[in-house]
Amino acid sequence: MEAEFVIVGAGSAGSAVAYRLAEAGRKVIVIEHGGTDMGPFIQMPAALSYPMNMGLYDWGLKTEPEPHLNGRVLVTPRGKVLGGSSSINGMVYVRGHARDYDHWAEQGATGWGFADVLPYFKRQENWHGGANGGEEGWRGHSGPLHVTRGARANPLFAAFIEAGRQAGYPLSADVNGRQQEGFGAMEATIWRGKRWSAASAYLRPAMKTGNCTVVRGLALRVVIREGRAIGVEVERSGRREVIGASAEVILAASSLNTPKLLMLSGIGPAAHLAEHGIDVIADRPGVGANLQDHLEVYMQFAAAKPVTLFKYWNLWGKGMIGAQWLLTGKGLGASNQFEACAFIRSAAGVEYPDIQYHFLPIAVRYDGQAVAEGHGFQAHVGPMRSKSRGTVSLRSSDPRAAPVIRFNYMSHPDDWEEFRRCVRLTREIFAEPAMAEHVKREIKPGADVQSDAEIDAFIREHAESAFHPCGTARMGRPDDPLAVVDAEARVIGVDGLRVADSSIFPSVPNGNINAPSIMVGEKVSDMVLGRAPLPAENVEPWINPNWQTAQR
Repeated sequence: MEAEFVIVGAGSAGSAVAYRLAEAGRKVIVIEHGGTDMGPFIQMPAALSYPMNMGLYDWGLKTEPEPHLNGRVLVTPRGKVLGGSSSINGMVYVRGHARDYDHWAEQGATGWGFADVLPYFKRQENWHGGANGGEEGWRGHSGPLHVTRGARANPLFAAFIEAGRQAGYPLSADVNGRQQEGFGAMEATIWRGKRWSAASAYLRPAMKTGNCTVVRGLALRVVIREGRAIGVEVERSGRREVIGASAEVILAASSLNTPKLLMLSGIGPAAHLAEHGIDVIADRPGVGANLQDHLEVYMQFAAAKPVTLFKYWNLWGKGMIGAQWLLTGKGLGASNQFEACAFIRSAAGVEYPDIQYHFLPIAVRYDGQAVAEGHGFQAHVGPMRSKSRGTVSLRSSDPRAAPVIRFNYMSHPDDWEEFRRCVRLTREIFAEPAMAEHVKREIKPGADVQSDAEIDAFIREHAESAFHPCGTARMGRPDDPLAVVDAEARVIGVDGLRVADSSIFPSVPNGNINAPSIMVGEKVSDMVLGRAPLPAENVEPWINPNWQTAQR
């Protein structure tokens, strides 16, 4: 079996690359270990806590014990299904701040500044965010990826946004537009009541062209001959075979599985490969390094009024929501319930937001476990630009073995100060009149948790991943020893091999990473096709004019 291009991974970026190549008339094979995404647990937005906890759809990866989080082992879900993690995530759509991408360019990712990536964000979007169409030049309206806003019918969404205004923060009409900073509506990849994943937006249209074939199997290694990638060895139906690529192999297997596959193929830190008996083809010490993520805590409050979603948190209530969704595609089942958000700066002197909020009108964990307090609500809050860095490495040379994942969360001292500010600023916001009337008491951390030491203890015991891993095959200049790919996503030292997923991020963007991952797929596809990049668009983001002297 052979095609011009072989893509490993049918996720956010891989699906986007597949579509653009197939649309251009090129023959593509996509290798995906997971199966169909058509189950109701994936398609119903409100059921988001289920697929990321199901072995049918999730790789089931976990961290090593995290030394700065009381030795806890954290789950790190990655999609093992058509659509990849876009089929099991929270469907939140955040581009990140313009300055994030300017910093990418400064780190050696030439051509990836905000002016360069904005046209690709616009190309991917079919934005349904407002009657006025958004600020001119900032949003796309004809792309394959539907981006919508919830109805925000629950009064707690308006209360949260108003409390932010009362606390002195700006309101943002579009956090994915000119002004990220402030309180406003969250956006989601939901369309007509269903999850609108990369499989829906890109992969199925790619297959309909007749130029894209999806092969289900486990990628074992990239086959490299005389310094050039010529295919991918896969295991399917109990047999091994090589799927040939006459033009290029493109890895889009996630920031956890892509570095693993590179190392299994002989690309990575030479000493580490030698430990596992793997012949070194390209000594790239940056493979698996630079691992980043967003860590967050759930600040939970008992509700003074029975207006939360807790009344539906029982078998009967869930059944009614599910039945309404199945029959009409509407109701509470058609929302991920993340309908309000905020991006704020943690201190004076911080140029652009470094704290993100997801507000949820129920107090519940990602594993679906509700707190015992009854009616409640919560804000997910955490710093956006942690200085901690981790690694992904091989457990063994067996491709079936999970990689060794060490995020080293909270290993930089600045992280602690930033997280304490998250907790204290959140308390200020929830003490404003708009929210105070809804707060019965603080559940977590709890009113007795006040000192730095007490807050630190809460973080160590309760901080959770926001599931935004990235950076493990980062872009950079070819002479940078820690860069893995160049600014055209080509693996340095091997011909015919690229990476197109969140692995290549030099640093984690300011928010959820699904939208940036899809953007990478869009932009890399033009590079693969040899097309000139879309013309840069030099628009300036809103930066608080008082950022040097004021926190808000």
